[in-house]
Amino acid sequence: MHEFLALNIFGFLLIFARIGVAMSLLPGFSAAYVNIRLRLLFALAISFILAPVLASRLPGLPATPAGLGLLVLGEIFIGAFLGTVARIIVAALQVAGTVVSLVSSMANALIQDPIVNQQTSTISGFLSTVGVLLIFVTDMHHMMLRAVFDSYTLFLPGNALTIGDMAMLVARHVSDSFALGLQLASPLVITGFTYYMGLGLLTRLMPQMPVFFVGLPIQIVVQISVLTLTLSGIMLVFLSRFGEGIGAFLAS
Repeated sequence: MHEFLALNIFGFLLIFARIGVAMSLLPGFSAAYVNIRLRLLFALAISFILAPVLASRLPGLPATPAGLGLLVLGEIFIGAFLGTVARIIVAALQVAGTVVSLVSSMANALIQDPIVNQQTSTISGFLSTVGVLLIFVTDMHHMMLRAVFDSYTLFLPGNALTIGDMAMLVARHVSDSFALGLQLASPLVITGFTYYMGLGLLTRLMPQMPVFFVGLPIQIVVQISVLTLTLSGIMLVFLSRFGEGIGAFLAS
């Protein structure tokens, strides 16, 4: 009985090490407005449900404390890797919002972003909030949870970690996130560039025109109007890329 209980507790804690860390980093679940106790209870509940299913994929109880520590650290690292990749993809909205704020002269309009738990531009906070909301509305958060479950097929507990490949994947996602952010902001970048050219020609024709008092309000109104018209398309592209990024971790 003692050995049976020890093996079950070991398996449960090993599963919780990966799932708990992933839940603390996945977009939406890790937001500051989510109560930490509720997040912990949710991770414990998922670990309890998956423990019987994943029991056959877990290694045996290590004979030494050092072996147990290395095994748990490996699971923590895998959970952090999965959560970080998801956060990097969502960070594309932060990049898009920052670029839009710069080209629309609203970079100094700051707000506390509940998604990243830091002060960002108003448009960045708006885009990231809408993006995470749509992830849950479209049930793509189920895909994140499924990716964590399927990670036991891709990253077997106790096996050697491919640190180099994981680092390359994170670096590629960072690069793709910046590129995606610029692509999402491209309608407003083109509009802003066109407006700046027209405003520059107008100031050459009318040197006495107060550019700051005339051009800035028009620029803000035009950019907000363009953002309103293109928001649905921006979010559709983001959701598609988010699904592709998370779908790479699905077993089937």
